[in-house]
Amino acid sequence: MNARILCLDVGDKRIGVAVSDPMGLTAQGLTTLIRKNFKQDCTHILKVLKEYEVQTILIGYPLDTSHSEGPQAKKVKFFVEGLKKILQENQFAVEIKLWDESFSSREAEEILLEADLSRKKRRKVIDRLAAALILQSYLDAYLETAKK
Repeated sequence: MNARILCLDVGDKRIGVAVSDPMGLTAQGLTTLIRKNFKQDCTHILKVLKEYEVQTILIGYPLDTSHSEGPQAKKVKFFVEGLKKILQENQFAVEIKLWDESFSSREAEEILLEADLSRKKRRKVIDRLAAALILQSYLDAYLETAKK
């Protein structure tokens, strides 16, 4: 792999951000972006792309329990289309992939509850943890496929 992957868990109010190590083995939560407006969100994302020399952006795609697109998945697709335009305008040759993120926020919440974090502390880290979980599931699937 040898190229970092940036993962975004896009929500209405926040975006969880995680990045892989250069070898593509592990995911680390970076930050949680408090959404202001689309342009500012993208400006922050572009900074992270430069800083970590990202080749691929993985975006959590929230399918519902029957694996069909719900309202949130449509919002994510709209975000992706806008991000693609911003990347082109700023001459970033970065691939964008969608990855099923079903239950990642619930899994992150369970992990944080087990760690006995207060509600206030959980709210600060849940989105970046969800992004890291999404990215790690992608990396694990990629490694499993590579072994075959």
